[in-house]
Amino acid sequence: MATKYFKSSQKTLSLLNQKHLTPSQLDQIHAHLVTSGTVFDPFAAGKLLLIKSTSATLDHTYTLFKTLPNKSTYIWNTMLKTLTENNKPHFALHLFKNMFSSAFSPSNYTLSFVLKACADVKEVNVGFMCHGLVVKLGWENYDFVLNGLVHLYGVCECLVYCRRLFDECDTKDVVTWTAVINGYVSVGRVEEGRKLFDVMPNKNNVSWSVMINGYVKGGLFQEGLDLFNEMLRCGFRPNHAGVVAALSACGFLGALDQGRWIHAYVDKKKMELDGILGTALVDMYAKCGCIELAYRVFEEMPCRDVFAFTSLISGLANHGESERAIALLSRMSREGVKPNEITFICVLNACSRMGLVEEGIKVFESMTDVYGINPSVQHYGCLVDLLGGAGLLEQAKKVVTDMPMEPDSYVLGALLNACRVHGNVELGREMVEGLTEKGLDRSGVHVLLSNIYASVDQWGCVESVRKNMEVENVKKDPGCSLIEVDGVVCEFVAGSKLITKETELLLSGIDKHLRSYWIDNDITCLHSFVIFFNYKAFDIYEFCESCMIEIVGDNECTVAGTYMTYVVIVTNLFFGVTE
Repeated sequence: MATKYFKSSQKTLSLLNQKHLTPSQLDQIHAHLVTSGTVFDPFAAGKLLLIKSTSATLDHTYTLFKTLPNKSTYIWNTMLKTLTENNKPHFALHLFKNMFSSAFSPSNYTLSFVLKACADVKEVNVGFMCHGLVVKLGWENYDFVLNGLVHLYGVCECLVYCRRLFDECDTKDVVTWTAVINGYVSVGRVEEGRKLFDVMPNKNNVSWSVMINGYVKGGLFQEGLDLFNEMLRCGFRPNHAGVVAALSACGFLGALDQGRWIHAYVDKKKMELDGILGTALVDMYAKCGCIELAYRVFEEMPCRDVFAFTSLISGLANHGESERAIALLSRMSREGVKPNEITFICVLNACSRMGLVEEGIKVFESMTDVYGINPSVQHYGCLVDLLGGAGLLEQAKKVVTDMPMEPDSYVLGALLNACRVHGNVELGREMVEGLTEKGLDRSGVHVLLSNIYASVDQWGCVESVRKNMEVENVKKDPGCSLIEVDGVVCEFVAGSKLITKETELLLSGIDKHLRSYWIDNDITCLHSFVIFFNYKAFDIYEFCESCMIEIVGDNECTVAGTYMTYVVIVTNLFFGVTE
């Protein structure tokens, strides 16, 4: 620590108080402070550092900080604040340790910055130390310190400490309430978070968004969308986080009308189409079947990052636009965007869907050769699916045996599904035995084996597999389908009793009429058949005579062609609806 000290003149301070200083002017002022010796004045030096932190690069600001000879707590706090605001929490915590070792005492403002950095990286141990300092120095009554502790314990899943601080606080504000609610919903305790939200005396758009996001992350998409609509009715303007969560819910529900309305709201309110919001719109339109709208939003984004590219590639792959998906990978390189692991999973899936074996192998090899990314078990699963789907079962099996890690249920399941498609019973049985040994013989594996036997008319083996499932109490998760009518999303689950008497009478004659048509004998289609007519009757019979139907399911149907054949026949027979 320097021994010299100069007090800045009014002239020097007036220079620092000027607005809109250019980098060149700041450098001149810095030089003046050094030559005049007033750089030793902590107030003037801190003022210069603060201005630099908002106008110069982070590296330049940190270099200035290191050269200041007479650092005060204010100067340390300014640098800590700069690091946390620039998403450098690890550097902020390292600087805090240096501050301690330099014999500087932190202030309550110091701890507010440090607690934010701890929360960003979930460093709860440093948070415990800060909490001890808060108690020792009697800073519990400072709102920004208390809120920092509540937020830290919430994101670190230390809900006992989080709730204790919340309950003991006599001066709770909206930030305190929001922090503890976020703690509950972030660990999946959405109902408890909602109870607090409902009794919260004052809400803002952040607290609404936290609760909406909690529902969506917990898979309660309809509840999240309902709360978003309630937020609007209550006169609150959603922030980016709330809009992104609502768009995510629309995508999972297939709620296209509501998704379009939210997009129109974004345009009307002139919300910035940043990377996160733009990607959410791309993802929503892709999941709702409007891939061209997704592409249009993508092109309108001022800055496209890896997440935007990956979202569109995934959407194109799911819509059979594999060549466009692969072309986007090349475009990423031209625009200087490096693909990540998820990007390659989406591209490999695109190749698999269209049977583009050579292109898929090239993409797989480029991961390590071009981008330096080591394939994970998911990437090997995609490669197995690609080779197996093309009938190259031996090559697919070789990938499984040669891969550098243990194959998981997805990898073996991909090979098993290929055995079903190509009727290779022996290899399929071998794969099931391998899954059983690894404890991965879930219901889907047994169903696939049953379908393999059915594909070669071994009905006795089919019955045997089904009986073994009953004996071992292996149950298949029920499928569900969703339909949106006039902006309202309705869900139909296999085995539900939401069918009317009229519809039941209608369904009773379907099987007899279908037998007069030639349909590919693939029993894997039957799992969704009754569900389909449940909501098909609900949609066409109850609501409209001529309309476009968009169907969203909770999983991929491997026999969509056969499934849609049933759709065409029955809608023609019973509802007079043509293709």
